[in-house]
This record gives sequence, C-alpha cells and structure tokens, in this order.
Amino acid sequence: MLGPIGVTGYLLRRVLQAVVVLLGVSIAAFLLQHLIASGPNLARAIIGSRANSATVAAFIREYGLDRSLPEQYLAFLWQLLHGNMGYSYKINESVDAIVAHDLPKDLLLVGSSLVLALAVAVPVGMMQAAKRNRAADYLATTTSFALYSMPSYWLGLLLIAAFSIGLKWLPAQAPQAATITGVLAQPRALVLPILSLALVNYAVFSRYMRSSAIEQLAEDYVRTARAKGASRLRILTRHVLRNALIPVVTLVGMSLPTIVTNGLIVELVFNFPGLGLTFFNAAQSLDYPVELGITVLIGVFTVVGSLLADVFYAALDPRVRYR
Repeated sequence: MLGPIGVTGYLLRRVLQAVVVLLGVSIAAFLLQHLIASGPNLARAIIGSRANSATVAAFIREYGLDRSLPEQYLAFLWQLLHGNMGYSYKINESVDAIVAHDLPKDLLLVGSSLVLALAVAVPVGMMQAAKRNRAADYLATTTSFALYSMPSYWLGLLLIAAFSIGLKWLPAQAPQAATITGVLAQPRALVLPILSLALVNYAVFSRYMRSSAIEQLAEDYVRTARAKGASRLRILTRHVLRNALIPVVTLVGMSLPTIVTNGLIVELVFNFPGLGLTFFNAAQSLDYPVELGITVLIGVFTVVGSLLADVFYAALDPRVRYR
C-alpha cells in the first residue's frame, strides 16, 4: 500500500476519470434529447401545433434553438458548470429550484431503503453462510430469488394489495407534503414505498453477502482462528464479516444506477412527490429541460457512487494497492 502521496495521486486519477464520464453522460443525454425533438418541431410540441410562425420563431430565439448543435451543447455545458440546469418549459421555474425542492425527499426514500436493505441483508447473508445448505439457508435463498425476480413496480402493487386494500393497515399513497418535514410527519405513508424499494435491494445484497461469507469461511485465517479456540460467533463477527463486506460495499456503489432507477419507479407507483414523479410528468408534458437536468443529476450520483465504492473498498481491505 502506498503512502499519502500515492493515495492522493490515485484519488486525483479517479476524480479525473469521473469528470470524463460525467462529460460523456452530458453529451449522450443532450444528443438523445436533440434526436427526440429540436428546432421548430420542439417549439411546436411545447407551445402547440396551432402556433403561428412568429411565435415559433420567438420561442426558438429565446431558447437558443437556432444555434448549431455544438453551440447549443456548449451553452448547456456552460450553464451546468455555473450550477444552472436550465429552465422548465411548462412549470415556469428553473430546473435547479425543482431539483432543490424534490431531491431531499428522494434522498430520504432511497437512503432509508438502502440502510434498511443492508441492515437486513448483511446478517441474513452471514446466517446463510454459517448455516449453509440447511433449512434456514434454503428458505432465505428462495425468498431472495422471489424478490429478485419481481420488478419493483409489481412488488409495490403487491404490497398495496396486501397491506392497503386487503389488511387496511397502511395507506396506499405516499405522503403528499411539499416539504421534507411534511413527509416525515406522515410516517405510516412512508412504510410501503421504503419497504418496496428495500426488499428489491435486499434480494441483491443478501445473495452477494452469502457468497462472500462462504468464500471467506474457506480461507486459511478462519482455520487458524478455529485452531486457536476462537468461538464460531467471534470468527464470524471479528474476522469474516469485515472481509465479506468488501464486495458488498463495491456492489452498493455499482448498483446506484439500478437503485435510483427503482426509486423513480417506486415514486410513480406510490405517487411519491420526488424527482421520479417529476421526471415522469416532464416526459408526459415534453418538458425536456427538466428531463435533461434530472438525467445528468442521476449520472452524477452514479459516478460519485462508483468513486466512493473504490475509496471504501481500499479502506476496508488494506491489501488493496493504489495504482
């Protein structure tokens, strides 16, 4: 393992790689939007097909749609670098303000579900490894496969059918408050959205945790600890757990795109007032700046998650070399 200079160099290289990836994401998202609609076609889609030529021309000039494609992209990139994500065609509000309003609620939903999924998946995966090929292992494996095979929207609908319509224990709709404080004030309405997303994530993490723990139990250091008289619980908690967590930590970072995507779908199913629902509404109303801004934001979270996964991987495993 290298010293502080080597670590700093490694982190700088990873940050530069992240910047290149983000640049590629912005280009891809911008080009996809341009392919969907641009120029007069975009103008008429936004202001209506009956708009006269003067109105269309004014719209095109106002939003810079009369420039060449490279000029439009550079203007978009310049706005991003200055923290300006554009202006909504429909809501009459900046995309920055929309994101700032909805993002805390998304972080609450995705963050809570991720913590819950890991809190259950890690001990269950360890238990499965310790009781490999026994009834408890088979039951947990069957449950994980069943949850993993379900699309997030279908799982959400099943939870609504069971706990809202059938048992009438929980509301089918997520909190509709505009602020994070208002959302937290309705904890019962948060249960099903968080549980729906957590179960999908649990199915993935528990399987990886089981495989990783089984691999670690076959290592020489475990046999040495047993020979020294260490108890099974001590071996699992003090030795196996730390090393078994390494691939799971990496998986969390690499799974962020899927987690965020499932979060957007869950928001739609439960009518959760976050970025997912905003993105869906923007797609329906052809509000392309909102779609583009949220897409780039998701790309940022994905790249940052991957970067953090690399850092935590190296922190958990001292054998990792920074290169």
